[in-house]
Order: sequence, then C-alpha cells, then structure tokens
Amino acid sequence: MSKYHSDDEFIAIWGIHKSPAKVAKALDVDIRQIYRRRKSIEIKHKIKLETELEDITKNVIQYVSTAHTHNARKNLGILNGTVIVFSDAHFWPNERTTAYKGLLWAIENLQPNAVINNGDAFDGASISRYPRIGWDSKPTVREELRACETALGEIEEYAKIARHNVKLVWPLGNHDSRFENMLAQHAGQFEGVQGFSLKDHFPAWIPCWSCWVNETVVVKHRWKGGVHATHNNTVNSGTSFVTGHLHSLKVTPFTDYNGTRYGVDTGTLADIDGKQFVDYLEDSPVNWRSGFVILTIKDGKLIIPELVQKWSENNIEFRGEVINVKAY
Repeated sequence: MSKYHSDDEFIAIWGIHKSPAKVAKALDVDIRQIYRRRKSIEIKHKIKLETELEDITKNVIQYVSTAHTHNARKNLGILNGTVIVFSDAHFWPNERTTAYKGLLWAIENLQPNAVINNGDAFDGASISRYPRIGWDSKPTVREELRACETALGEIEEYAKIARHNVKLVWPLGNHDSRFENMLAQHAGQFEGVQGFSLKDHFPAWIPCWSCWVNETVVVKHRWKGGVHATHNNTVNSGTSFVTGHLHSLKVTPFTDYNGTRYGVDTGTLADIDGKQFVDYLEDSPVNWRSGFVILTIKDGKLIIPELVQKWSENNIEFRGEVINVKAY
C-alpha cells in the first residue's frame, strides 16, 4: 500500500465502507491487496470483516426481497462482446480453488459484458437425498450459504470494477434446487417468506433456467447426459449450447448446412478432488477438468469458445500460456 495502515486502522476503514472496492478506492490501492489484507486480518484476529451484502443477509428477517422473479429465460442480446461462463463451483467453506482465482483474473483482464454462473454454486451437501456416507462431516446450509455469499460477492466486485454495466446471470442447477426443494417439502407454509428462496440470498444475480446470450447461443445448466452430451446438445437444439453439470470442460464443434456451432461443457470451478466429492467418488478417477469458458461474440456469431483450465496449483492455462494467479 502507498501508506501503511495498522490492522486497527484497516478494520475501522472497513467498518465505514464494508466493500472491497470502496476500501480500495479510499486507500488508493489495488483491490487484490485489499482482499489479501482482509483475509490475513480475519485469520490473525479471528474476526469476520463482512460486506454490506453479508450484513443484510445475517438473518432471514433482515433479507431484502429482490425484484427478480425466477424467469424461465433471460435474454442478453449480445452481438459483440465477451461472456465468461463458469459452473459447478460447489462453493465450500474455506476453499479457494485455482480455477476460482483464474476466474477473478479473467474478469479483471477480459472485462466481460456478462458473467454467467451456470448452476450448482450451492452444493446442499447436508440436504442431499443421498444418505450420509460413513461418519463424514458436511457443512451446514448456513455455512454453505456464507461460502457462496463470500465467493459470489467477490466475483461481483471484480465484475463491476471491470465493467460498470456487467450482467450477472445464474441459470439454476440441480444442486441449487436442493435449497428450495427441501423447504417446499418440509416447510411449505413459509412459501413466499423472504429468505426461503435461494435468489433472496443473492440479489445481484439474475435467476433463470436458461440464458440466451443471443439468438444463436444458449447457456443452461444441463440438458442431454452422457459422454456425448455436448455433441447431442448442439445437434438437437440447433444452436450453440453451453452447459455445466458434467464437469468435463470441453468444446465439441458441429457443422451442417447452417454452418458451425458448438456444444460446450464449462467444467467445474471446484477442484476435481475437492472435499465436496472425495467421499462419494470413493477415490475413483473421474473424467473431469477444473476451469471455465470464455465466449467471444463477433457480429452476433460465436467465435470458437476458449477453455481456461487449471494447469497446476495457482496456475491456469489459457491461449497457450501458463498464467500464475496466486495473487488472487
């Protein structure tokens, strides 16, 4: 920092602004330094430096209802620009993956028109329909929500600094659905109460089932299954079709009389051997890859999608380069 501030001074300044972006502006430093300093102070002093959003969402009664309804389709109408799509983050308490750091790097450097969280940001491990495996320990719903709030809040900050009118869209995933499914089954009398819908916790993100980047590019969490899902998705939809769910991170071109379109799997933002998966996978190999996808639109047409993949701890591979993202 250009001028050193003690921990007490930093905590006091944070208390005034409660936003990494606002604190960075107040201190005239790079926002990445603010995130690192915030994290070190929280660990050192065993405190939580909460953002404005986290303050709002401490208790259900305090939740601010959002104007967003869970519309089936969100249209972006992007004819020229960049869209970053990540999925299957399964955010876990105290986990900060290389792919997640790479996502922040990409948002900062590519300045996208939209960031799409393509489902399963929330895992819902403790409310899964599957029985407990042995004596495994899972985070509570509240702990998972806090992990999502922290991670998505940081993504929001980076996105809004990169581009002031950036769109933040969240096509719901099957794991995300666990939140409302559990409440609908066991607490149906609370329908409509603020906080009982997942979207109430994340008002900055527009919820939907599918996001249409434009008339030729569709993003949704899942459709066809199996190893040939990306091929079958684009063949059967007649559009370029971007999904998550299978964690495979790949691009499948398909060409016919109408030209070339793409089936895309956005991989997983989690580590493939993360705590979310270790027990139910039983230490088996998986054809998964940790990363996300960059979509570039030129004159309404999708240029071949680009993959960003974890190379090694704190390093991603992108456009033929290995990029260190430890600072994020």
